[in-house]
Amino acid sequence: MSADSPSRLPEQLDAWRMVAAQRTFEGALPLSDMPRLKGALAGTEGSARVEVEFGQDMLRIPFVELRIDAKLPLECQRSLQRFALPVKIVQRLGLIRDEEGENALPEGYEALLVGDDGLLRLAELVEDELILAVPVVPVAPGTEAVERDWTASEEEIQRASPFAALSALKDKPKG
Repeated sequence: MSADSPSRLPEQLDAWRMVAAQRTFEGALPLSDMPRLKGALAGTEGSARVEVEFGQDMLRIPFVELRIDAKLPLECQRSLQRFALPVKIVQRLGLIRDEEGENALPEGYEALLVGDDGLLRLAELVEDELILAVPVVPVAPGTEAVERDWTASEEEIQRASPFAALSALKDKPKG
């Protein structure tokens, strides 16, 4: 296996040629270069450390394996404070040429549709995985949930009940 410069990942490459050559790439991608991820972050400082390996497994299934290590700056929804969410991703994607190929992938593989031209943009692939890693509701580790019992008064319960008015009419003397 060969390794390219640890600081630069190729912008785009031919996935099928990389599988045949069993190439490995290492590098860093700045979070500021990921436009779709920016909206979910509290800032864009930092970068994702990435290792990408192309190959074939024992069943001769072509794959690309991503190993991503990043600290995503998020805003805690409990404390409204910024925190860095450590993210470690290891994802093996089975390369397929058409949608029928997805059914042939063994368990543990996610499908990645790659055309005959093999064109693959590594930065987009990494960005996709980081987007999936962002929690729907970011909560900083160690923050406690604020829980309180808010009991309603009897009067509030009666007012909120749609049947309370009917009950009052039923009990009203006819006159």
